Amino acid sequence: MVQDFDDDDRQAVEHLFLDFMQMKEFAKNPLVMKRAQGVWYEDVKGKKYLDGLSGVFVVNVGHGNRRVIDAMTRQLQEISFAPPLHATNMRAIELVRLLSSITPGDLHTIKLLSGGSEATESAMKLAGQYHRQTGNPHKYKVISRYEGYHGATIGALAASGVTKRRVTFEPLPGGYIHVFPPTCYRCPYGLEYPACGVLCATIVESVIKQEDPSTVSAIIVEPIGNTGGIITPPKEYYKILREISDKYEILLIFDEIITGFGRTGSMFGAQTFDVTPDIICMGKGMSSGYSPVGGIAFSDRIAEAFYGDQADGVQFNHGHTFGGNPVSSAAAIASISEIRDRNLSAQAVKMGDIMRKRLQELNGLGVIGDVRGSGLLIGVEFVKDVKTKAQFQDDVGFGIRLGRKALEKGLIIRYDTHWVALAPPLVIESEEVDRMMDIFSESLSETLSEVR
Repeated sequence: MVQDFDDDDRQAVEHLFLDFMQMKEFAKNPLVMKRAQGVWYEDVKGKKYLDGLSGVFVVNVGHGNRRVIDAMTRQLQEISFAPPLHATNMRAIELVRLLSSITPGDLHTIKLLSGGSEATESAMKLAGQYHRQTGNPHKYKVISRYEGYHGATIGALAASGVTKRRVTFEPLPGGYIHVFPPTCYRCPYGLEYPACGVLCATIVESVIKQEDPSTVSAIIVEPIGNTGGIITPPKEYYKILREISDKYEILLIFDEIITGFGRTGSMFGAQTFDVTPDIICMGKGMSSGYSPVGGIAFSDRIAEAFYGDQADGVQFNHGHTFGGNPVSSAAAIASISEIRDRNLSAQAVKMGDIMRKRLQELNGLGVIGDVRGSGLLIGVEFVKDVKTKAQFQDDVGFGIRLGRKALEKGLIIRYDTHWVALAPPLVIESEEVDRMMDIFSESLSETLSEVR
């Protein structure tokens, strides 16, 4: 039965703040979801939407997954919260064992948390305390990238490089140094790959020298950057960052909140790019959104610095109330097991290839400048002129127009001024991909006819 959305509900919406959204505008015609199944949402009016974004890069195993729901139900009947200052629980232990079996290299130690911002904050704090306890107490600076996004809490936001999300809250904490991202399609140095020598990576060493290597604690990057338009680096990029990090005793942190758990065609983006960082930040697809969960996985070398006698005071001085929650852990175990048992990483590659082929068929429209990403994390940048890469004027908002039009037609995607992102659940099948791309194509053609 369709649930009525009455005046009381509308009034309640006016007292709700959603993420990055002007609520005065939203409240005029609010989109309120009622149920979801597989790769589909349904709102309170009965309209269905194909989930082309996995909620927000989250629902990797699809909506209504019985394995996850049943695991959470069983856990609720056993224990729903353990005392975090005194004990752990069996599901948390099981989750740690599972994670340590799928993380790359020797990233065998896990700190369980309840979200992405907690993970990136924890990773940077872990790096700072590690250096303090290993004879490098002056290492505190963090190098990150412009256009990168690491979360909404203050430390994570300071590491982020998205102007419109940062400027409202400035001044932010010091010690965060930004470098340009590896945007090959629009190289900030005006170069062309591969003749560029991957300057976007090698220049990081120059930045470290200018800052003084003895003060630099960590480098934090998203394997594929979201907010800049699914920024996908050349294959050598992370190998170079790994070498630089090792040379100057800097910890390399991969923010895999979006790229983790099958999204890029491997369990982690680190495996897609064949580079093992010192710390991996996890969230979103870790439980496929069934319960808030996050975590960091770090190397045995780092973990060793935190083991000692109680009197030594070298334990990680950091905690979150819901880290290792048994219900969230049960959800994560079931979600990760689904991804692994059903080989959804391979499914992401297969379905991603179909999507790319469909996008190539749209090249004749003359507005697709670049298609990038990996697996089922795909970005499309739009241009006014393919040859010159000239963009539409910002006030045209080509990507925004397209995204809103797709939503009207029943397709949810991520959209920004000049680009959109496509990232459906990893369980999507070819028929659903075709439906998704049909709506996308219709929306693109209509948007093009409006602006030309």
